[in-house]
Amino acid sequence: MGIVSLNHLSTRTTFPPFVSSFALYPPKTLVTPVTHHPDSHHKWKRKKKKLSVNAVLQWNRRPQYAGEPPRVVVVTSGKGGVGKTTTTANLSLSLARLQFNVVAIDADVGLRNLDLLLGLENRVNYTAVDVLQGECRLDQALISDKRWSNFHLLCISKPRFKIPITFGAKALVWLVDALKSRPEGCPDFVIIDCPAGIDAGFITAISPANEAILVTTPDITSLRDADRVTGLLECDGIKDIKMIVNRVRTDMIKGEDMMSVLDVQEMLGLGLLGVIPEDAEVIRSTNRGYPLVLNNPPTLAGLAFEQTAWRLVEQDSMQAVMVEEEPKKRGGFFSFFGG
Repeated sequence: MGIVSLNHLSTRTTFPPFVSSFALYPPKTLVTPVTHHPDSHHKWKRKKKKLSVNAVLQWNRRPQYAGEPPRVVVVTSGKGGVGKTTTTANLSLSLARLQFNVVAIDADVGLRNLDLLLGLENRVNYTAVDVLQGECRLDQALISDKRWSNFHLLCISKPRFKIPITFGAKALVWLVDALKSRPEGCPDFVIIDCPAGIDAGFITAISPANEAILVTTPDITSLRDADRVTGLLECDGIKDIKMIVNRVRTDMIKGEDMMSVLDVQEMLGLGLLGVIPEDAEVIRSTNRGYPLVLNNPPTLAGLAFEQTAWRLVEQDSMQAVMVEEEPKKRGGFFSFFGG
């Protein structure tokens, strides 16, 4: 069992229903039919032509915003290293590209990394702690992205600085309320990057949220932590919880070396917001401070993040589908006799 494989993406790929709202076109490539003599077969040839394509995803419509603004979404997992910060960065910029006003908050006080993934580390002059201490205004602490003016980043504190003991859940709730009453207008989305673990930092990050995205990977340690975090989110009153299954490898699923997305969904019992395939480009984009969704040509993981952002806007979910497992290879002496 597993998900639809996206490893062999081609121009003739037939997509499942959950990606039927858009059409995929590979960059700088057109496939055109060529008709030969009536007696010959109908053939296709690949004709290369320069195209000025701004985005690979050609949307048939703009996603319809569901709910009342602002929608405060916390990205969490419990276990570290599953891709929370990468998910926050790519979802936030995907939403901004869809013309929504987005504020991303890095709530990981001790290990701040969201600014690095966005390439904004050199522009962090003021933080949320400075706002609370009266050293600056909120609009001074909000870092505007030069690529997308409708996206802003807010960091809680600077690296290697001790966080005040007074900073907690009430302080973060106050910050979110202040974002709602800004003269520039209320943001459509407030995306909070939650720290790993379930200690005080976790409690602070989830306090202002009314939605949660649970990022997990298809391994038993991540699933155990995800199940624990789900219970804590529900106890805090957050009922709208969806999950993203990250770093999926369909070849390992077919070989029964990795749990399928369908297995993960059955174990956690949560709505499936997105499936992100394993992609080596993640490391390169992280080191460059350039999110995957801005890559040209796009990667499979970048396309998956854009699909996930689309579902987040409409509060939709996807359905995991099954593929046949690869038959195990038989070897040895008895293989000659069908054994």
